[in-house]
Amino acid sequence: MLLSTTLAARRKTLGISQTDLAEMSGVSLATIKNIERGKGNPSFETVEKILSVLGLEVLFKVRSPFDKQ
Repeated sequence: MLLSTTLAARRKTLGISQTDLAEMSGVSLATIKNIERGKGNPSFETVEKILSVLGLEVLFKVRSPFDKQ
């Protein structure tokens, strides 16, 4: 699942507007909108701020050579 769709879906599930998410995370509204559109290139720090508000975390794992990208 893409970051953009994951964030938008979680935000909507929680009933949080883009404006509220921007205020709660300390990230600009334009950045929130761009991320949800799949545009821009947010820093990992920015993504972490947003994920924290949404109750999500990043999980890294070693990919099998047989996994599709």
